[in-house]
Amino acid sequence: MTTQKLKAALNSFLKADDAAKIAQLLEVVVRNREASYEEAKALVGEDVEDILILGHGWRLLLPVRAAKAGDWEDRMLTAQPGEMYQSVNVVKHLVKNASETSRWDPETAIAEAFKDIGEPEIDKVQALVARIGSEVKGHRINGVQIKRLCIELGLGDRVDPLISELKACGIISPKLGSLTDPSRIGTPIYELNPCLLVGDR
Repeated sequence: MTTQKLKAALNSFLKADDAAKIAQLLEVVVRNREASYEEAKALVGEDVEDILILGHGWRLLLPVRAAKAGDWEDRMLTAQPGEMYQSVNVVKHLVKNASETSRWDPETAIAEAFKDIGEPEIDKVQALVARIGSEVKGHRINGVQIKRLCIELGLGDRVDPLISELKACGIISPKLGSLTDPSRIGTPIYELNPCLLVGDR
């Protein structure tokens, strides 16, 4: 992997200094499947907490330790010795591709993440993710909207399996706190990974 190329890709949506530090950390995470707080601090120095918070906000890095089912919002970010961090599958593809091309290319990474899990209709599922991206508000979309988009794309018979695939690839994650919001009862809310809404789309 080439850190300079990854930095250039990240710089399309992050400040140069932040891009350089996150690039170093993401390379370790993708190469080793995870990175420790100690490794992160050795790479980025005293800014380690700010860089971890920034990476977490973009869903580039997530704490390994999960409170419940491993959904993003359940993964409490702590920047302290002993903590471990990882990336979801689609981010791993984004990082690998950016390290070769200098481009942050969500479309290609999404296709590769779905190919990894044996998705037979990659073109349709890519179109589904693009449509989800165009409909999200505050990176959120509800289950009814996803079902409607699936039906419109001829995937109506696969709604539940597709939602499972989207979660497995790291493209969406349930917003469990939203289930207690009385205005939203009856439909789950999902967060679209914000790092898929930037770069070469």
